[in-house]
Amino acid sequence: MKIILPLSLGVFLIWYSIQSATPQEREELINNILTANPLWILLSFSLGTLSHLSRAYRWKFLLEPLGYKPRFINSYMAVMAGYLANLGIPRSGEMLRAATLFSYEKVPFEKGFGTIISERIADLLVLLIIVLITLAIQTEVLLSHFEASNINPILSIGILLLLITAGVLVLQFIKRSTWKIAVKIKNMAKGLLEGMRSILKMKKKWAFIFHTIFIWVMYILMFYVIIFTIPEMANAGLGAIMAAFVVGSFAVSASNGGIGVYPVAIGAVLMVYGISKQGGEAFGWIVWATQTFLVLILGGLSFIFLPVLNQKK
Repeated sequence: MKIILPLSLGVFLIWYSIQSATPQEREELINNILTANPLWILLSFSLGTLSHLSRAYRWKFLLEPLGYKPRFINSYMAVMAGYLANLGIPRSGEMLRAATLFSYEKVPFEKGFGTIISERIADLLVLLIIVLITLAIQTEVLLSHFEASNINPILSIGILLLLITAGVLVLQFIKRSTWKIAVKIKNMAKGLLEGMRSILKMKKKWAFIFHTIFIWVMYILMFYVIIFTIPEMANAGLGAIMAAFVVGSFAVSASNGGIGVYPVAIGAVLMVYGISKQGGEAFGWIVWATQTFLVLILGGLSFIFLPVLNQKK
């Protein structure tokens, strides 16, 4: 269900987007994609590569306090192999990444996975900061859109708070329970917490923070430069780009690698800022294709060369 349902959602959105467009709109969408300047796409490709290299290098700052110093090439290929796995089975890449490091560097799975959780926490904090900044500079636009669409933001926040409360109650139940499955979860959690605490034991905290910021700056830049491939997007304001980036960051996890969902979501949010549906979706498709192609190439090469470069192990 994790594979079929998200993929079906993506395919449905692609079909619906095409069917709901007029022949002229479809032609304009395809023309925008085919006439995109490949130099900007290549630049976006390069910026994305830098972000992945930085992520692999940042990982060592979390592993060193635990007593492990894996080879950089193995860390990098584990990261890219994980990204590739996420295209097939959403959210499986983190487990594969930790398993890969266990196979080739003998880092215990729980500890390796715990450091990955630490990374995700750091990334989530940065994303939340970006969301808050975007909301702050775009409050008037968003509230006008909510009002026009009869969306109650207070109700949405209330539902989110209820879900968080339910999650806390479940965790408290597991913590106090003596059931076998609860005990297994608690033992697993201990290993995860040890990995997560490594962020507090780092000797090079500032280096970790620098790479975290660098990764997200590269994400935004690889997203931003694609606007120059679509004539209509060249005049898009910073607020529109940041709003599209935030929406895309969440939409990419809604289906396998964001297929179908990502470009449709990007096109929808850009329409709020006066960008045509076909122009916004073309921009979304080019961004998505660039990121996906990058993962397919580097992730595929990583799967091939991991066993080749570690033959002795």
